[in-house]
Amino acid sequence: MAPVVHRQAKVPPSQRLPRRRGQIFLKRVYDPAEPGDGYRVLADRLWPRGLTRDAARIQAWLKDLAPSDGLRTWYAHDRARWPEFRRRYRDELASPEKRSALRTLAERARREAVTLVFAKADRDRNNAVVLKEVLEGILEKRAAGVEAGPPRSGRASRPGRS
Repeated sequence: MAPVVHRQAKVPPSQRLPRRRGQIFLKRVYDPAEPGDGYRVLADRLWPRGLTRDAARIQAWLKDLAPSDGLRTWYAHDRARWPEFRRRYRDELASPEKRSALRTLAERARREAVTLVFAKADRDRNNAVVLKEVLEGILEKRAAGVEAGPPRSGRASRPGRS
């Protein structure tokens, strides 16, 4: 009889890294919480199906930083719409009413590990991915000594437009 070989479960790279302050991680809310997750933030506007608050083990639910209902409905996780969703969501995050919450979360991420949790099965194309990029941009600007809000979508302004 051949020996039984146990394979180690595939662990996403974000869970293999040592958790340190100044780092932002992504994790599905349905994955088990770990002490190394640090400050767990639900990045979705809607509460995840079938999950109690105790089971989610989140410290904050930042609905105001989630995509608007209109954008979320329009995107509907259509992969072809991902680039445009990213641009539109970044534009939403650049609004003045979101700056304070973004700066507060970025400051917390500067002090301790922050894990943005999300419900979607697609780990590469969801709003938490975009939110992480924006927060990392804020941290990079702060480290460089630049005080600014979240980075815009990257489109240069056109002449004649303000």
